[in-house]
Amino acid sequence: QVQLVESGGGLVQPGGSLRLSCATSGFPFRIAPVSWVRQAPGKAFEWVATAYGGPSSTGYADSVKDRFIVSRDNTKDTLYLEMNSLKSEDSAVYYCSARGERGQGTQVTVSS
Repeated sequence: QVQLVESGGGLVQPGGSLRLSCATSGFPFRIAPVSWVRQAPGKAFEWVATAYGGPSSTGYADSVKDRFIVSRDNTKDTLYLEMNSLKSEDSAVYYCSARGERGQGTQVTVSS
C-alpha cells in the first residue's frame, strides 16, 4: 500500500524559503519517479517537479525552474522540495505523488 506523508509547509514572506519533505512507503522508492504537485484555491492541480529513478534526474515546471530543487534520499525513502525566492503565486497545498497516489498535502502560504 502506497503511503505518502508530506510535512514542512507554513507561512513565509515573499522571497523566503521553505523545505518540504515527503516520507514514503509501500513501493520501491529508489527506482520510482516521485513528484510534487500543488493546488491553489479555485485552481487545477499543477505539476511542480519530479525526481526520476535515476541519479540526478529531475524535471521542473517552468514556473518554478531555477527557484525550486527536488531531491531524494533513497536511504530514507524520502522526497524533498527546497523552495527558494518564494512568490505569492506559489501559495498552494503541496502534495507528493507516486504510483497514482497522492498524500494529504501540506499548506504553503507566501504572504507579507
